[in-house]
Amino acid sequence: MGKIVVCMGKSSSGKDTIIKQLLKENKYHLQKIVQSTTRPIRFGEVNGKEYYFHTEEEMNKLNRHHQIIEQRKYNTEQGSWYYFTTSQAIDLENHNYITISTLEGLESYIRYYGKDKIISLLFRLDDGERLQRALIKEINQENPQYVEMCRHYLADFHEFSTEDVGKNSITKIIDNNGKIQETVEEVNKVLNLYL
Repeated sequence: MGKIVVCMGKSSSGKDTIIKQLLKENKYHLQKIVQSTTRPIRFGEVNGKEYYFHTEEEMNKLNRHHQIIEQRKYNTEQGSWYYFTTSQAIDLENHNYITISTLEGLESYIRYYGKDKIISLLFRLDDGERLQRALIKEINQENPQYVEMCRHYLADFHEFSTEDVGKNSITKIIDNNGKIQETVEEVNKVLNLYL
C-alpha cells in the first residue's frame, strides 16, 4: 500500500521546486498528483501537467459523483477559482504520491485515507524572499495579475497562522531558507523514516 506526501507552505515558499527535484531523483518512486483547477490556464502551462483545467460545471459534476477528495475556493479579482483533487488521480494500491495542498486539504486527505497513509511536510521561507519570488514569477506572465499576487500573499498569513499550523498533524516543518539541495536532503531524511 502506498502513501501520500502532502507538501504545504505559503505561496512562493519553494514547494514546486522541491517536488520537481524529488521527482527528478525519485528515490521513493513518487508520482505527482495532478490536481484540478477552474482558474484560467497561465502562459507556459500544459493541461494535465501542472493542473487539469476544468469549468465549474465539470467540477460540480465530479462533486455530485463523490469524486473530489479535497477542494478549496479562492475569491480573486477575476472571480472565484477552485482547486481540487479527484479520486481518479490516486491509486494507493500500487503507488506512492506527492502533492501540494493546504492545511484544510491535509485534513481532507487524512479523513479520506487515514492518518497512517499521509506524510505531511510544511515548508517555511522568509516572507521578504517569498514576496520577491512571487513578483519575479508574476512579471514573467503574459498578463501579470499583481493584485491577485498580493491577495494570495496576504491570504497566506491567515491560512498558515501559527494557531492553525499548531492544530494540524504535521509530520515535519522544514525551513527552506538555504540552498534547495539542502532542503531536499531534509525531506529525504523524513521520507526515509516513513516510506
